[in-house]
Amino acid sequence: MKNIDFWFSIGSTYTYLTVCRLKKVEEAVGVRVRWRPFSVRALMQEMNNAPFIGKPSKEKYMWRDLQRRAKRYGISISVPFSYPLEQFDLANRIAIVAERESWCEEYVQAAYHFWVNDGLPAGEESNVVESLKKTKQSYNRVMALANSDHTHSAYVDATAQARDLGIFGTPSFVVDDHELFWGDDRLEDAFEYWRDTAAIVGT
Repeated sequence: MKNIDFWFSIGSTYTYLTVCRLKKVEEAVGVRVRWRPFSVRALMQEMNNAPFIGKPSKEKYMWRDLQRRAKRYGISISVPFSYPLEQFDLANRIAIVAERESWCEEYVQAAYHFWVNDGLPAGEESNVVESLKKTKQSYNRVMALANSDHTHSAYVDATAQARDLGIFGTPSFVVDDHELFWGDDRLEDAFEYWRDTAAIVGT
C-alpha cells in the first residue's frame, strides 16, 4: 500500500493551516499520514532563503493571506503572531520525541494552538508546559529526551532525509517515498494522487 508522509517544521506559518485541516482530509480519503518533523530552517539556510524576514511587503501579504485562508476553512487565527520562533529547534526536537512515541499529532496541534491563538511562541517554556499538559506528557521527562544526543541525532537524520527527498519547504507531502507536493494548497492534490495511484496498484 502506498503511503503519505507529512513533512513539517513547527515554525512555518502556513503549516498551521495543514495541521488544522489534515484529519478531515484523511477521513474523507480513508488514509492516515505519517507525521515527519524536520528542520526546514536548516535547509533554507543552506539555500540562503529567508522567505519573509526583512521583506515587509511579502510579510504583510502573508499575514493577510493566512487570514483569508483560515476564514475559508473555518480555522481560528490571530495575526500577526510572534514570528520567527526563537526556540524553533526545541519545538521540533520535542516533535521528534512525540513522533517516536506516537503522540506527535496531538503535540503539534497543541503547540500551534497556543502559539497562533494564545500568543505563546512554540518552543518557549510557556508553550511547552501547556502543550505537554494538553498531551498528558511529563515536562521533565520530555525535555530530557528532547535535549538528549539521541534526539539531536534523530533530528539531523530526519532533516537529511528531507533533503534527500528534495524537500525545500513546509508543509510538504511525499507520496510513496518519492512524489513531492509542497504547500498547504497542495494538500488535496497529494491525497488525490495517492488515491489515484493506489487504485491503479489495486487493479
